[in-house]
Amino acid sequence: MDDKNSQTQTQINLVVAEPVIDIPTLTHRGPVKQRSPPPILARFHAGYFRISLSLCGQAFLWKTLGKPANDSFVIRRLLRLLPSTAFLLLWSIALFILMTLSLLYLLRCFFHFRMVKGEFLHHVGVNYLFAPWISWLLLLESAPFVSPKSVPYLVLWWAIVIPVVALDVKIYGQWFIKGKRFLSMVANPTSQLSVIGNLVGAKAAAEMGWKESALCMFSIGMAHYLVLFVTLYQRFSGRERIPATLRPVFFLFFATPSMASLAWESISGNFDTPSKMFFFLSLFMFMSLVFRPTLFKKSMKRFNVAWWAYSFPLTSLALASSEYAQGVKGVVAHGLMMVLLILSVLVLLSLMVFTALNTSTLLHYHDPVFRMSTSPIDLQTRQPDKN
Repeated sequence: MDDKNSQTQTQINLVVAEPVIDIPTLTHRGPVKQRSPPPILARFHAGYFRISLSLCGQAFLWKTLGKPANDSFVIRRLLRLLPSTAFLLLWSIALFILMTLSLLYLLRCFFHFRMVKGEFLHHVGVNYLFAPWISWLLLLESAPFVSPKSVPYLVLWWAIVIPVVALDVKIYGQWFIKGKRFLSMVANPTSQLSVIGNLVGAKAAAEMGWKESALCMFSIGMAHYLVLFVTLYQRFSGRERIPATLRPVFFLFFATPSMASLAWESISGNFDTPSKMFFFLSLFMFMSLVFRPTLFKKSMKRFNVAWWAYSFPLTSLALASSEYAQGVKGVVAHGLMMVLLILSVLVLLSLMVFTALNTSTLLHYHDPVFRMSTSPIDLQTRQPDKN
């Protein structure tokens, strides 16, 4: 009897011990093998408007370089010799890409509204909602057949600026009501897209001759930029709210003052002292990031749509340098303009090549922004304000 009991006990122990090892393995591996990737519209998010933002910014850069200039430097004369068909081709490509991305996002709003809502409530995803409107503003300003004084320009400006102001009320209202504790949790480099949206809108309004509207948008954007700039400078360790693959968005640190210099130039009528101060600030931040390549080491291991975040800030800096060179009329200023111009073009061409070679992974299921936009966690509910 003792032998039988011992055999039975041994069998029972084996049966109990076996699931303890196998159950975690099955629960971890099973869903990965059987899980199918979501459809394209579900994987698409507002972060892909970085592509249109870069192309529209480049089109605006080449339109600015093609304008008649007061200086007689050889560089300017050579740039004006470029055929206008090249600019029209670039502008047409930017328009096509922007319309395609806008259509995809409209379909996403219709078929996957829950994901769009999650993107709107996320502290990183909501900032990318400014990107399509900034792209449309840049495309409108660089349009070769629409005059800033025309009625279509005015109607389109209002249609684009109203959503920007609505997003301003949502974001800046939260910062104002919930205080610095909330802002210190949600502030990240992508938050500067809200400021850039106001600055680009202010520049477009100044081109129409609406100085008061331009000053209004400029003052709102710059007031919150000062708060955001100080908050990002004083962020604590462990407060990084963006993954390593999204670190190219750090280039937005010098895109914002670059656009501020351009917006103020349109408002004041010339590249005066405030515009030069913003330009020097953007140039300093650019040099600070260039000499820290290890910051972007992890983000460059594998191609991601976040790489497109390199292009638009460089284009903005090249734009500001071209206006600075025209205002200063010096050899050094024009040499700096050419270096930044060539760099911005090379980065854009490289990104286009990398994107063409990695089209199969462009809408990747493991995109960090996709995971953030589908995450149900909201900082509003997770970290309530105690004030």
